[in-house]
This record gives sequence, structure tokens and C-alpha cells, in this order.
Amino acid sequence: VVQEYERAVIMRLGRILPGGAKGPGLFFILPCVDMIIKVDLRTVTFDVPPQEILTRDSVTVSVDAVVYFRIFNPVISVTNVENSRVSTQLLAATTGTKTLQEILSDRENISHSMQTHLDEGTDPWGVKVERVEIKDVRLPVSMQRSMAAEAEAAREARAKIISAEGEQKASRSLKEAADIINQSPIALQLRYLQTLTSISAEKNSTIVFPIPS
Repeated sequence: VVQEYERAVIMRLGRILPGGAKGPGLFFILPCVDMIIKVDLRTVTFDVPPQEILTRDSVTVSVDAVVYFRIFNPVISVTNVENSRVSTQLLAATTGTKTLQEILSDRENISHSMQTHLDEGTDPWGVKVERVEIKDVRLPVSMQRSMAAEAEAAREARAKIISAEGEQKASRSLKEAADIINQSPIALQLRYLQTLTSISAEKNSTIVFPIPS
């Protein structure tokens, strides 16, 4: 019985019977003479083994990917052998032309480029490559530490800049306030009274302050 998502290729004495793939449904074969090969037409995945790749800027990274494909021609597909090394070699060739920054930030375009080239290569096999995804890009431990130290240094530099900007604004505000007080004796008297009020509010005893003339 051939399921809805399957097709059957029947070979008699080593030759494919005319009419192409059969199914879905029930088919009868001649024992010891016919051989039936069921082909799944659903989309399946193929994991590209992780591999060490040298980027264009001479950084070694470990990259692994997954390929989504389906068989669109069962007859052609049974006469070809799946070759996983093609995907592996293409992954190395594609990512080896990129810098580390491009690989980390531009996975989508790299995946699309791999999908296009793989689809062209597997078309004679009766296979349609629908999608390629780069699952992971792993950096050497030394590179991870270097990037972490660089990020920490950048954060510290940014914090110092923010602190300096805050001090600069505070100094500017104090200068403006001092200029206003120097230009207006009344403002100085008001500020003096505010200070007296805040100090006396913190004490229960009576405090006598001289008032400047």
C-alpha cells in the first residue's frame, strides 16, 4: 500500500517499469521479479555536519547548518545516491568568502545563497532544496574572551562619557546659578533665608542667625 504522501517506483529485473511512479493506492508486484521502492514526497531535513571554516579575515569558526528538501521526481531520485559532502563543501565555500562580522550578522543572505546553489546542483537528482538555515556559528574560546573584553571596555568608555557629560551639565548649571546670584542681591538674600529655614526645620531648639545687610 502506497500512502498519500508516497510514490512507488517499481523495478522489474533491474529496470524501472514504464509509466513512472505509482500511487497512492494498492499495487500488485511479481514476487522475486519486481522490487518496489517507496519514495517519501514530504519535506525532510538534512543536517550538515559541523565543520571548521576559515573566514576571509582569517578567523576560524565552527559552522553547522540544516537543509530542508523534498523529492519532486521519484523516478530520477531512486537512480541517484544522496551525497551529503556536496552540502558540506558548499557551506565551506560560501562562508569562506565572508568576514566574521558578515557571517554573524548576515546569516540570512548566506543561507539564501547556499539554497540557490544547492537547488541548482540537486535538480538533476529530482530533489528540490526549499530552505537552508545556518543553525550555529561557534567562535574559539580565545576569540569569545577577546570580544567580551572589548564589549566591556566599550561599556566602561560609554559610562565615563555619560558621567563626564553629567558633570559638565552640573558645572554649567552651578555657574549659571552663581552668575544670577551675583547679579541680584535679592536672590542672594532669598537663598540665604531658604538655607536658614531648612537648617532650623531639622532642630527643635531656637537658633539665632545674623542677617546680612
